[in-house]
Amino acid sequence: MSTIRRSNRAAVAGAALVLSVTLSACGGGSPTPAAAPATIQPPVTAPSGAGAQHNDTDIRFAQMMIPHHQQALAMAEMALQRAESPEVKALAEQIRAAQDPEIATLNGFLSAWGTPPVEGGMDHSGMDHSNGMMAQADMDSLGAATGATFDGTFLEMMIAHHEGAVAESEREVAGGANAEAKQLATQIISGQTAEIERMRQLLG
Repeated sequence: MSTIRRSNRAAVAGAALVLSVTLSACGGGSPTPAAAPATIQPPVTAPSGAGAQHNDTDIRFAQMMIPHHQQALAMAEMALQRAESPEVKALAEQIRAAQDPEIATLNGFLSAWGTPPVEGGMDHSGMDHSNGMMAQADMDSLGAATGATFDGTFLEMMIAHHEGAVAESEREVAGGANAEAKQLATQIISGQTAEIERMRQLLG
C-alpha cells in the first residue's frame, strides 16, 4: 500500500473519531442540567406610614399629646381608686384603655421621625395649660377630694382636658402631613368628643 493511501485512511479514521466524540457530547446520554437562574428579588420600598412624610405640625402633635395623655392617665388612676360613682369608674377605665396604647403609638411616630421619644414622669407644672393641661395645684386638689366631690371635680377637669386634646387633634388634621398621625388625631377627636358628651350627662 502506498504512503498516500495510508495517510488518507489515517485522516478518515481521525475524522470519524472526532465526529463520534462530538455527537456523543451533543446528543448521547442525559444532558447536564443548566444552572438555575438566580432569583431576582423585588426592590425594597419604604412602606407608607409613621416614617413617611411628616412636618413640624406632626412632631408638635406627638410631643404635646404624649404628656397630655400621661396626665389623663394619672387622673383616670385617681378615679379608679377614689370615685364614688361606678359610671365614673367605668369612664376612667375607658380613658385608660384608649390612651395608654396611644402613648406608645405617638412615641413610635417620634422614633420613626428621628425625634427623641417623650419619657414618662414629666413635670407638667411648666407646660402651657391653654390646651387643657391641668396645673399641679389642680391635680393636688383632685387628689385630696373624696366621694361625690371627687366625681364632680374629676368630670369637670376631664371635660376641659378632653376639649384641649380635641383642639390639638383638629390642628393636626388641618396642618399635619403624616397620614397615620392624622388618622390617630381623627380617632382622638371622635373618641374624646363622645366622652365629653357622656361626662356632661353624668354632671347633669
